[in-house]
Amino acid sequence: MSQVLTVVRQAAESPIGELAPAKLPLGDVIAQAATGQHQTDDAVNASIGVWESTPGIFRRHLKNREFSHIVSGSCTFTPDGGEAVDLRAGDAVLFPENCEGVWNIHETLRKTYVLF
Repeated sequence: MSQVLTVVRQAAESPIGELAPAKLPLGDVIAQAATGQHQTDDAVNASIGVWESTPGIFRRHLKNREFSHIVSGSCTFTPDGGEAVDLRAGDAVLFPENCEGVWNIHETLRKTYVLF
Protein backbone atom coordinates (compact mmCIF):
# COMPACT_ATOMS: atom_id res chain seq x y z
CA MET A 1 0.00 0.00 0.00
CA SER A 2 1.46 3.39 -0.92
CA GLN A 3 1.41 6.31 1.48
CA VAL A 4 0.34 9.75 0.27
CA LEU A 5 1.69 12.73 2.19
CA THR A 6 -0.33 15.88 2.77
CA VAL A 7 2.05 18.83 2.60
CA VAL A 8 1.88 22.58 3.28
CA ARG A 9 4.53 24.36 1.23
CA GLN A 10 6.24 27.70 1.87
CA ALA A 11 3.83 28.69 4.65
CA ALA A 12 5.47 32.08 5.20
CA GLU A 13 4.72 33.18 1.62
CA SER A 14 1.64 31.08 0.92
CA PRO A 15 -1.34 32.95 -0.52
CA ILE A 16 -4.37 32.91 1.73
CA GLY A 17 -8.05 33.37 1.05
CA GLU A 18 -10.08 36.52 1.50
CA LEU A 19 -9.93 37.95 5.02
CA ALA A 20 -13.16 37.81 6.99
CA PRO A 21 -14.08 39.10 10.46
CA ALA A 22 -13.48 36.79 13.43
CA LYS A 23 -16.65 34.85 14.26
CA LEU A 24 -16.59 35.52 18.02
CA PRO A 25 -14.93 38.96 18.45
CA LEU A 26 -14.36 40.58 21.84
CA GLY A 27 -13.83 44.35 22.02
CA ASP A 28 -13.72 47.07 19.42
CA VAL A 29 -10.85 45.88 17.20
CA ILE A 30 -12.25 43.11 15.00
CA ALA A 31 -9.58 40.69 13.82
CA GLN A 32 -9.68 39.56 10.20
CA ALA A 33 -8.67 35.95 9.47
CA ALA A 34 -8.25 33.66 6.46
CA THR A 35 -6.79 30.29 5.51
CA GLY A 36 -4.72 28.98 2.65
CA GLN A 37 -3.72 25.55 1.37
CA HIS A 38 -6.53 23.97 3.39
CA GLN A 39 -6.49 20.23 2.73
CA THR A 40 -8.51 17.42 4.26
CA ASP A 41 -7.38 13.82 4.53
CA ASP A 42 -10.46 11.72 5.22
CA ALA A 43 -8.37 8.57 5.64
CA VAL A 44 -6.90 9.96 8.87
CA ASN A 45 -9.76 12.36 9.73
CA ALA A 46 -7.50 15.44 9.75
CA SER A 47 -7.06 18.73 7.94
CA ILE A 48 -4.04 21.00 7.51
CA GLY A 49 -3.33 24.41 6.16
CA VAL A 50 -2.13 27.95 6.83
CA TRP A 51 -4.11 30.41 8.97
CA GLU A 52 -3.52 34.12 9.36
CA SER A 53 -5.16 36.72 11.59
CA THR A 54 -4.76 40.46 11.96
CA PRO A 55 -4.61 41.97 15.48
CA GLY A 56 -7.70 41.70 17.65
CA ILE A 57 -9.27 39.64 20.43
CA PHE A 58 -11.70 36.77 19.83
CA ARG A 59 -12.76 33.41 21.21
CA ARG A 60 -11.41 30.08 19.99
CA HIS A 61 -14.43 27.90 19.29
CA LEU A 62 -12.92 24.79 17.67
CA LYS A 63 -13.56 21.49 19.42
CA ASN A 64 -10.81 19.60 17.53
CA ARG A 65 -7.34 18.88 18.80
CA GLU A 66 -4.92 21.16 16.97
CA PHE A 67 -1.17 21.24 16.48
CA SER A 68 0.15 24.58 15.23
CA HIS A 69 3.53 26.02 14.35
CA ILE A 70 3.73 29.82 14.54
CA VAL A 71 5.37 31.08 11.33
CA SER A 72 5.25 34.82 12.06
CA GLY A 73 3.73 37.34 14.44
CA SER A 74 2.79 37.11 18.10
CA CYS A 75 -0.22 36.52 20.31
CA THR A 76 -1.40 35.49 23.74
CA PHE A 77 -3.81 32.58 24.10
CA THR A 78 -5.71 32.18 27.36
CA PRO A 79 -7.53 28.85 27.70
CA ASP A 80 -10.77 28.96 29.69
CA GLY A 81 -9.81 28.28 33.30
CA GLY A 82 -6.08 28.35 32.49
CA GLU A 83 -3.12 30.69 32.39
CA ALA A 84 -2.23 32.93 29.45
CA VAL A 85 0.45 31.61 27.08
CA ASP A 86 2.50 33.96 24.88
CA LEU A 87 3.26 32.57 21.42
CA ARG A 88 5.58 33.97 18.74
CA ALA A 89 7.32 32.97 15.52
CA GLY A 90 9.13 29.66 15.94
CA ASP A 91 6.85 28.34 18.70
CA ALA A 92 4.71 25.23 18.36
CA VAL A 93 1.57 24.52 20.38
CA LEU A 94 -0.80 21.60 20.89
CA PHE A 95 -4.39 22.47 21.78
CA PRO A 96 -6.18 19.55 23.46
CA GLU A 97 -9.65 18.48 22.38
CA ASN A 98 -12.39 20.90 23.48
CA CYS A 99 -9.86 23.63 24.33
CA GLU A 100 -11.72 26.92 24.25
CA GLY A 101 -10.36 30.30 25.22
CA VAL A 102 -9.38 33.75 24.01
CA TRP A 103 -6.92 34.70 21.27
CA ASN A 104 -5.29 38.12 21.66
CA ILE A 105 -3.39 38.70 18.42
CA HIS A 106 -0.75 41.42 19.02
CA GLU A 107 0.99 41.33 15.63
CA THR A 108 -0.46 39.73 12.47
CA LEU A 109 -0.12 36.02 13.18
CA ARG A 110 0.49 33.29 10.63
CA LYS A 111 0.56 29.62 11.58
CA THR A 112 0.38 26.22 10.02
CA TYR A 113 -2.18 23.92 11.61
CA VAL A 114 -3.26 20.33 11.81
CA LEU A 115 -6.79 19.71 13.08
CA PHE A 116 -7.52 16.16 14.17
